[in-house]
Amino acid sequence: MADPKGFLTHEREIAKTRPVEERVKDWNEVYQPGSLLPIISKQASRCMDCGIPFCHNGCPLGNLIPEWNDYAYREDWTEASERLHATNNFPEFTGRLCPAPCEAACVLGINQPPVTIKNVEVSIIDRRGTRGRHPQPPERLSGKTVAVIGSGPAGLAAAQQLTRAGHTVAVYERADRIGGLLRYGIPEFKMEKRHINRRIEQMRAEGTKFRTEVEIGRDIDAKKLRKRYDAVVIAAGATTSRDLPVPGRELNGIHFAMEYLPLANKVQEGDLTVAPITAEGKHVVVIGGGDTGAD
Repeated sequence: MADPKGFLTHEREIAKTRPVEERVKDWNEVYQPGSLLPIISKQASRCMDCGIPFCHNGCPLGNLIPEWNDYAYREDWTEASERLHATNNFPEFTGRLCPAPCEAACVLGINQPPVTIKNVEVSIIDRRGTRGRHPQPPERLSGKTVAVIGSGPAGLAAAQQLTRAGHTVAVYERADRIGGLLRYGIPEFKMEKRHINRRIEQMRAEGTKFRTEVEIGRDIDAKKLRKRYDAVVIAAGATTSRDLPVPGRELNGIHFAMEYLPLANKVQEGDLTVAPITAEGKHVVVIGGGDTGAD
């Protein structure tokens, strides 16, 4: 296990943010690059290696959290990365975007601040850098073909696992770039798109094919797709917004988040010079205080 007295000798420390006056001038991530690396070993040492690690249950992926906490404490980044990738194809995504229910489930959190699991996770993959993203092409092909509809995190993870298992996989995406909500819903200040691009490069090197600007049912008939491939994985995102039936809803200047966010992200990608929907010089009311409202 990690340091048996770590949770007694080290206080919880989280990633430091860049100064406000600096980060309002760009769209880069708000956290200081590399600010976690000097402290992450101590933070990982706070893990108690519980007999029943409830962080496992709190994590939708079932991440082996105590195991990679131990390796991070010992600064064995290779093994930490291996254990992290054993249950998670894209820790650089979840380590930045996940609301971290594992920390809410952390036993230490009963009477002390919980382990900074999310920070440890992203530190492991950032510490490994490109060394943690070497292509892993299959040793042999199965002769089976699979179509994956949707290139969000679910579609990409399914495609990568199926490709590595030896199947020939094609990912279909109706947008002009791969990434789904990661690409067009998540702002750059939460996760820079270079992280998506690196994974796509890895997947291409492994043999996964990508088809953009193809909408199933419009450009390709679903029945024909089913005949063409041995299997079809549907990983389409939930892009239909939930409306608010209140007086005045029909007025101009009222937009759904997913009408605004993709356009703003296209500006950051360089696909648009100016977004058709802009808040510049306007007073704005955001209805909803969750992650989407914050974005």
